[in-house]
Amino acid sequence: MNTQNLLDPELPGTDPLGRFYAVIPAGGVGTRLWPLSRAAAPKFLHDLTGSGSTLLRATYDRLEPLSGEKVLVVTGDAHRDAVCLQLPEIADSNLVLEPEPKDSGAAIGLAAAILYLRDPSTIMGSFAADQVISPVEKFQDAVREAVYTAATGKIVTIGIKPTHASTGFGYIKTGSPLHVKGAPSAQTVVKFVEKPSEAVAEEYLVSGDYNWNAGMFVAPVELMLHHLEINEPELYEGLMEIAKAWDTPERVAVKNRIWPTLPKIAIDYAVAEPAADAGDVAVIPASFSWDDVGDFAAIARLNNAKEVDAVTVMGEGARVFTENSSGIVVTDTKRVIALIGIQDVVVVDTPDALLVTTRAHSQLVKNAVDGLKAKGDTDVL
Repeated sequence: MNTQNLLDPELPGTDPLGRFYAVIPAGGVGTRLWPLSRAAAPKFLHDLTGSGSTLLRATYDRLEPLSGEKVLVVTGDAHRDAVCLQLPEIADSNLVLEPEPKDSGAAIGLAAAILYLRDPSTIMGSFAADQVISPVEKFQDAVREAVYTAATGKIVTIGIKPTHASTGFGYIKTGSPLHVKGAPSAQTVVKFVEKPSEAVAEEYLVSGDYNWNAGMFVAPVELMLHHLEINEPELYEGLMEIAKAWDTPERVAVKNRIWPTLPKIAIDYAVAEPAADAGDVAVIPASFSWDDVGDFAAIARLNNAKEVDAVTVMGEGARVFTENSSGIVVTDTKRVIALIGIQDVVVVDTPDALLVTTRAHSQLVKNAVDGLKAKGDTDVL
């Protein structure tokens, strides 16, 4: 591909925000939220915060003031109708349907390739559909800074300032300030770090040099594809072939032929980490509240649901009795649930599956999903 513009990506006389296009990858099943979240109804299709909006709709509403109608959604074939119902604004040509999951490298890479062929000067921003963020204004300020920084020829990640020594997130080590006009927070990225041990996470927190990696990327599409071509040429070639057919009648046929052959790799490994090694990645450290709703304890923390004694209860018309108990109840039935003398319990009741665990073990729900799959009980997954 032509990389000439990469040497001087900021187009004179244009506001970079006018070149911004939002991309929303809506994938993953959310197995740690089973049986509420299922393959046919993953967590981004649920209102998990009691706000009245699903996580997907809330993501779109955060981005629309910045991008307008320039929003592209990447999701699975099986979720087409549900996504269209929640986001009727999305044009058919901006709904990228995956025949099968191929990880974020293929999903975000295809979005970049489609946008590049439509307009090589586009700056894309990728924001997962299953995150809870507040206040929205601080998020939007960070995205604006990221767009201005991307316009100088950087792949930009929005880092979350750690509030505790988490071992569940990857980290970004920040470097020196970049002094970008319109982006006073912009810093270089020294490296990406995998999920650390508790002792190392404590060191990161104390140093103040690390941010959580929330998987948010803002970048010139040309630069994204440049690094993808260098590091994953097979993936790059396949995605470009699909993208060339995207706005033609051959879209579905070419996608269905090429997609199954694509390698599976996360965008972090395919683009972000090698680009950081090349000095092409920047970070905007952000102070907004961010949660990837990774388990039922997170739902209780985020939800404004009613409290019955010390039990958080979610579910329309929930019928819950408690005595000397604490924990979380999420119910999708009208069945009476009685908790007596049990602490920190998690109960998730659906018409065909019942989960009972504790807050301390709520991260292990994925094991139940894996076990049921191994036994062939896929009807409840």
